Amino acid sequence: MNAADSTLPRTVAVTPPSAELNPLPLLARLLAFFLLLVLPLAGGCRTAGAAAGATLYYFWGEGCPHCAQAKPFLNELQRKYPALTVESWEVLEHRENIPRLMQMARERGREATGVPVFIIGRHMFSGFSEQTPAELEKAVQQALQPQAALQQAPPKAGAPREAQRLKLPGLGELDPQRYSLPFFTLVIASLDSFNPCAFFVLFFLLSLLIHARSRRRMLLIGGVFVFVSGLLYFLFLAAWLNLFLIAGTLPAITAVAGLLALLVGLVNVKDFFLFQKGITLGIPEGKKPKLFARMRRLLKAESLPSLLTGSSVLAVAANGYELLCTAGFPMVFARALTLHRLSAAGYYLYLALYCMIYVVPLAAIVVIFTVTLGGRKLSEWQGRVLKLVSGLMMLGLGVVLLVKPALLNDPATSALLLAVTVSLAALVAFLARRAQS
Repeated sequence: MNAADSTLPRTVAVTPPSAELNPLPLLARLLAFFLLLVLPLAGGCRTAGAAAGATLYYFWGEGCPHCAQAKPFLNELQRKYPALTVESWEVLEHRENIPRLMQMARERGREATGVPVFIIGRHMFSGFSEQTPAELEKAVQQALQPQAALQQAPPKAGAPREAQRLKLPGLGELDPQRYSLPFFTLVIASLDSFNPCAFFVLFFLLSLLIHARSRRRMLLIGGVFVFVSGLLYFLFLAAWLNLFLIAGTLPAITAVAGLLALLVGLVNVKDFFLFQKGITLGIPEGKKPKLFARMRRLLKAESLPSLLTGSSVLAVAANGYELLCTAGFPMVFARALTLHRLSAAGYYLYLALYCMIYVVPLAAIVVIFTVTLGGRKLSEWQGRVLKLVSGLMMLGLGVVLLVKPALLNDPATSALLLAVTVSLAALVAFLARRAQS
């Protein structure tokens, strides 16, 4: 919830969000991420323990004269009924709140065509006329009755609705809105998981381990590397999440995230055409010898503690540079996540889901190398194509964040972005290959 008028009493706190990757030394960055994890989640994460009673949802707009007339009445109404909670949602300057208004209206078989709008239980009132105060107070009295509080409580955001359901053969009825955030998580995390920097480090490490001819050693070192990579990525995501929550849900924050996404996307697309020239997001050439030296020292480790420690240190060092390759995806995902009002556990469960999807390709590489003892490394062309796909997706996400962030709640938007990105990347890569030959 955001931008509620200061004169309007409310007991539900404001949900926040923003951040940026600070190019400090690796250890300093990791320390900062750990510190951010202990910052309290603001806003929507604290509403779960609200006292029992009734909630009146008030949707208003800055500069709306009827909204201004309604505020004194709402002040009086809450003083008269202490058990009443008033949630205030501004929708003209904070257009990311419009989907919530439209959804709650549809749940009651209505359409929202303007403000102010008052929703309590199953009742919805539009406008503010002479009759509105009496009708609204009557609805509040009904909602505060013990049985009414149970029977007329408004459905939670994201709850299944009868409208707009899809009937799929063999699957029955599905509500698309219910699956929008999980599907968005799947799409973004899957694209992020094809991280050329992570692949480069892991391929090189496993290629060295092949000379040891030990599947157990490969599986152990590769498994520790993947696990630590996933853990560090979780901390990185949590840092973005908490920074966005602290910064708030102001449209300016979303615009900044969109601009950063466009910048990252342009750099990655540039890397496809001008590989390792100019500004780039990847492992600096000057840092690769140090990583290779750590890998060779790891091969000489004999004891189990030395192997585990060495693999962990290598993963930490490598991930400090890997984060630069796809820094935009975690930022966009964290920003989109904070536009949903979730509990603290809900936020972190989505971060965990993202990280599990992120490590799937890395885990697959470890298993394949372990089973086949085969040597293969990521070619320059493959790395460039991955950069192109990443860049095009970031450009699309940046445009959506700048133009209409609410579209990220729609699974069709995620599917369309993915289809357009992959198709366009395939076309560009094909034409580039033909031009080279």
